[in-house]
Amino acid sequence: MKKKILITGASGFVGSHLAQAAADAGHEVHAAVRKSSDLTAIKSCVRQFVYPNFDDMEELRNFFDTQRYDYVIHAAALTKAKSEKEMYAVNVGVTERLLHGAFHSVAPPQRFVFVSSLAAIGPVAYDAEITDEAPYSPITRYGRSKQAAEEMIKSKFSDKPITVVRPTAVYGPREKDLFILFRTMDKGLDAYIGRAPQKLSFVYVKDLAGLLLNACVAPQHGLTFFNITDGQTYSRYAMADIFKETFAKKLFRIHVSVGMVSKLAKLAQWLYRNSKQTPVIYPERIGELTAQNWSCDIARAKDILHYKPKYNLASGLRESLLWYKQNKWF
Repeated sequence: MKKKILITGASGFVGSHLAQAAADAGHEVHAAVRKSSDLTAIKSCVRQFVYPNFDDMEELRNFFDTQRYDYVIHAAALTKAKSEKEMYAVNVGVTERLLHGAFHSVAPPQRFVFVSSLAAIGPVAYDAEITDEAPYSPITRYGRSKQAAEEMIKSKFSDKPITVVRPTAVYGPREKDLFILFRTMDKGLDAYIGRAPQKLSFVYVKDLAGLLLNACVAPQHGLTFFNITDGQTYSRYAMADIFKETFAKKLFRIHVSVGMVSKLAKLAQWLYRNSKQTPVIYPERIGELTAQNWSCDIARAKDILHYKPKYNLASGLRESLLWYKQNKWF
């Protein structure tokens, strides 16, 4: 049956793939975007673009009264910010007002899906595994903001039909952060911070989009939480090995000491101190990039959300790399 779905952050990387997946499934897609957003990737799959005032709780309630959405998927988030306050204002404050507006309207959604992050939990020791019940131990400002958003949901909306999804590192066509690595590899360089072994996890954006749609309709009781990866664990060299195989390209592998990169990160942070932008590498980012273990148990998602990843890193990354090449990103 056709449903009416609101997707926030629909012009972003994950949101754009989600909007396309929802439209392909036959749903009526409404996209909450900024006036300045680039809508090129989603024009064909969005029924209506909406511009709700996320700063006004009463306006949001009226907005939901009028629109009467069956489902809401809140994918909008701030991933980089100059201060903790700025990060929390968006990732916690906007989320709270959106939830309040949705569930205090005359026609609340059947389910509200909040896209959190595995960063809210943080990495674990090399011989461990991240479970759905793992304690919070984030190591970045972004992770702490997502933890705060989750705790706000638990304290104020625990009786509502809300699904919290925590994806690990998401990759796929149009993704820009991991793309920096691929662009470096395309120049023949395969660089790493330190030499310590790592267990990494990934999820292809198409699998995540399908999971988020399933989260809207799968029978669940009240507030639920799910960690999401493709179900496998990879070494730190896996992406480079797939890149080499895909393009039959030789790479020069180097390891730069953690100490040296930390110094460069501090310098970059100082150089960007008066800029609205944030550098690619900054001090707390080093800890995330060198973390020992992001492997994850996804048994609950498979059981309750009927999650069946179609892509492993080899198949998903190959498809992504060919897309980048065909669209002349490198």
